[in-house]
Amino acid sequence: MTKIDKVLYTGRTHTTGGRDGAARSDDARLDIKLSPPGSSQPGTNPEQLFAAGWSACFIGAMGLAAGKRKLKLPTDTAVDTEVDLGTTDGAYFLQARLKVSLPGLDRELAQAIVEEAHQTCPYSKATRGNINVELSLA
Repeated sequence: MTKIDKVLYTGRTHTTGGRDGAARSDDARLDIKLSPPGSSQPGTNPEQLFAAGWSACFIGAMGLAAGKRKLKLPTDTAVDTEVDLGTTDGAYFLQARLKVSLPGLDRELAQAIVEEAHQTCPYSKATRGNINVELSLA
């Protein structure tokens, strides 16, 4: 396990009620209702939040990978992330798919950027070896 030498940022939230509750960040920039996946109740769920966070982080990691190549990511770069909540033998698990769009980049170059980002993105590191993750180019 890698220990962080220097903390750059700490996200802090206060959550009540679990999947039927609410979450608020200490700076009040995040203030959301939570609802179970697939329900018609107002609010989002942890899987959607995880997908959004991972996508945003992954785009940042791709930007670093592109920068090493003296490139900028296309302005319409996007990551469509799906996070599944499921069960196997009665235990809950997650799995994910990240579909990356890097319009205008050569496919081989785009694939290299995606692969490097997957090695450096903290979300990818946190999930590596723990959940099934599929990466693809749009």
